[in-house]
Formats: sequence, C-alpha cells, structure tokens
Amino acid sequence: MTIDPVPASGTVHWIGAGLSTGSGLAALCDTAARVRLWHRTESRAADALDRLGLAGRAEPRAYTLAALTADLAPGDVVVSMLPAPEHAPLLAECVRLGAHFACSSYVSEAVLEQVPAAEKAGVVVLTEAGLDPGIDHLFAHALVARAREAIGDGTAASYTLTSYCGGVPAVPNDFTYRFSWAPAGVLNALRSPARYIEDGAETVADRPWEATRRHLVGGETFEVYPNRDSVPFVAQYGLPDAWTPRTFVRGTLRLEGWLRAWDGVFEELKAGDDARIAALARELAAAYPTTEDDRDRVVLAVSLDVRAGTGRTWSGGYLLDLVGDARESAMARCVSRTLALGVRHVLDGSLPPGLNRAAETAARSEQWLRELAEEGVEFTLQAER
Repeated sequence: MTIDPVPASGTVHWIGAGLSTGSGLAALCDTAARVRLWHRTESRAADALDRLGLAGRAEPRAYTLAALTADLAPGDVVVSMLPAPEHAPLLAECVRLGAHFACSSYVSEAVLEQVPAAEKAGVVVLTEAGLDPGIDHLFAHALVARAREAIGDGTAASYTLTSYCGGVPAVPNDFTYRFSWAPAGVLNALRSPARYIEDGAETVADRPWEATRRHLVGGETFEVYPNRDSVPFVAQYGLPDAWTPRTFVRGTLRLEGWLRAWDGVFEELKAGDDARIAALARELAAAYPTTEDDRDRVVLAVSLDVRAGTGRTWSGGYLLDLVGDARESAMARCVSRTLALGVRHVLDGSLPPGLNRAAETAARSEQWLRELAEEGVEFTLQAER
C-alpha cells in the first residue's frame, strides 16, 4: 500500500546555527512560508540571523526538545544540525506529531529503527543530504549510471571507485588544517576502524591514518585515507552484480604533509582514553580554529574506472573544489545548500514517506546536481573516456 506524505505545512524549524549553517537557510527563507531558527538561546539565534543577513526573515527561538515539540504542528519540517546522537529522540517526536525530519548526517541504527513508524505515519525522513555524505552520493550515482550505459550491466568487468572529501585551509598552515566542524568529531572519526575494498578483497584499517596514501587531484597532490564502512555503498550506488570491485573506498582528503604534521595527534589517539581525547579536541580547537580572517577550502573528488573483459574501458569523475569567502565558508555553503534543496523537495511533496538519502537513483542525482549548480555550488564533470 502506497502511503502519501503528510502535507507540508510550509513551516521549517532549523535547529542549530553552527559552522555548517550558511546560505541554505537563506534559500529556505525564500521558499518556505515560515522559518524558525532554534539555537542555545534566543539571543544567540538572533545573532546568527544577523550574521547571515536574515534578521526579520526568520524567527529566533531558544532550543530545548520540549520547547520545540510544543511549537510543532503536523506537516512542519524539522532540520537538525545537532550532533548525530541527538537525531533519534528528535525524530521520535517528529513521528509522534506528524512532522517531517531532515539532517545531513549518516543514517544511524537508532534513526533506522524509527523509519517503519515514520513511513506508516506519512513522515519523510531525509538523511545524508549534505556534502559528505550528500553531494558525494550524487556524484557516485551519476558516474555509475554513465558507466553502466557504456559498458552494460551484464558484461563482466572490474572497477575502481574512489570518493575522497576534505575541508582544508585555503592557505595552508604548519598543521595543514583548521577546524571547520566539531574537533571531537574529527578525532573520533580517526579512532573508528575503516572497512573498504582493496586489491579485490575487503580490508579493515583499525587506525585509518595508517592507510594514508598520496592521491592526485587535478595535478595537485593530497593525502587520503579510508573512513567508516565503504562496503555497503557498493549496493547503495547500484553497481551491477557482473562487475567486480578492484578498489572501492570512501575516505577523507587532507593536504600534503598532513600525516607528518599530525604525528603527535596520532600518538595521543593511540594512547588516550575518552577524557584525554575530549581534552585534546578542545586544545586543538583553540590552537587551530577557523577564524573570520581565514578561508576554508572544500575538495570532493569522486572517480570511477571500469574495465570490461572484452577490453572495453570507461572512466570519469567529478571534482568540487570551492573556497569560502567573507560571507560564508565553503563547508557551510555545500552542507546547507544541499540540505536546503532536500527540504524544498519535502515542502513540494516530491519525496515519499520513510527513509530518503540525498539520492537513491541516477535520475534524482542528476536533478539535484543541476539544481545545486544553479544555486552556486560549482563542480566539474571530468572527461569521460
């Protein structure tokens, strides 16, 4: 039985005004009937709106879960920019009250458990709709569709797919990095094992940085390493069963020299407990912040190479390489505009109830990429061969 989504009310509740909140919020102010920005205090929310040039266009609110739920109506859209562990309780309230939910984070088990109830209630759950995850999915789906058309689904072939993304300083420093998102998240991601495919076999790097290698992007040398679990994305990206992966890795990109510059951090990660790592995150954030005078740079490079048993080959790639400006960081632009685009598709009723990622099909990916390009998120499709 097909369930229609709860009709959108036109009201958007954007929760959090941290480093990834940017011009996407302004785009929603242009399209939604009403936008409320929830932050730690009402004054901080008002300050954030002033900083974004949105004073008077969105309503500032002091966030608590109780305050939000008291203000939530069926068909409203809740956009969570909160830390990932806070998504699940927020989603539970959305399902209970018939409000739609959107975030840029990976789907957690706690969120996934609520998807059946959300679908039954007609609630849209939009996830993985930022930069990485988000735009990287769009690139991958579009490349896989082009390769399938060129090679054929039933043709025996092997392939290499790499997807690397990083936020780095536009002007390199000795540390090769400035923190454009939560430092604790950066460090804890490095503490999590990474699973990927290399030389045709599944591989696990318990310490992801130990799998760092050099990687050329547009003639520039970077350092890249795997993160999280790449393997499930083989199915998510729709790669044909007749094709065998030689390499399939989703990972993080850093400036050349990162491995050497962070040697002391890695020693701490190997030896430190949770309390020490939390303290280290605070120390590094104080030492290497992204200030108003700094400009960040976002690089996302996704490539696919396919070799058929017949000798036929296909290769192509997408490259996004953006630098922030005085108005907003490149990270905020990419994350918030992609998320806002997804929210607009919730508002227009084009997303079905239940779980939606930034892209589930090549056709949707191409549509989102066209829309993002129109809104100033620039990228290039590299030559197909």
